[in-house]
Amino acid sequence: EVQLVESGGGLVQVGGSLRLSCVASGSTFDDYAIGWFRQAPGKEREAIACISGGEMEPFLAGSVKGRFTISSDNAKNTVYLQMNSLKPEDTAVYYCTAGLYHCAVAVGRPDYWGEGTLVTVSS
Repeated sequence: EVQLVESGGGLVQVGGSLRLSCVASGSTFDDYAIGWFRQAPGKEREAIACISGGEMEPFLAGSVKGRFTISSDNAKNTVYLQMNSLKPEDTAVYYCTAGLYHCAVAVGRPDYWGEGTLVTVSS
């Protein structure tokens, strides 16, 4: 079993930056792809990013590409979501997920979810 803990959310002004962290524990970190979802008030949950050691390129949704980057520090069992040029529409609860080996699992049918961290972008 994998436990996921997100951190780094908060209140930021339009155009600002935040870095979210997802720390994984409980299983072999290298075996899992780690994804990020977000859910804005009144909207459906959206998969926005994923990284896997077995895949060449990370996944970034069109809504965040060019502004967000995803990276991992395997020594710390941590995945980061760097969010730049934030917009009010980025306001949401951000969740990290884990799926065995592939991003298709981590963002398609995740095996594990974190509790989420709230990001609020004020205009």
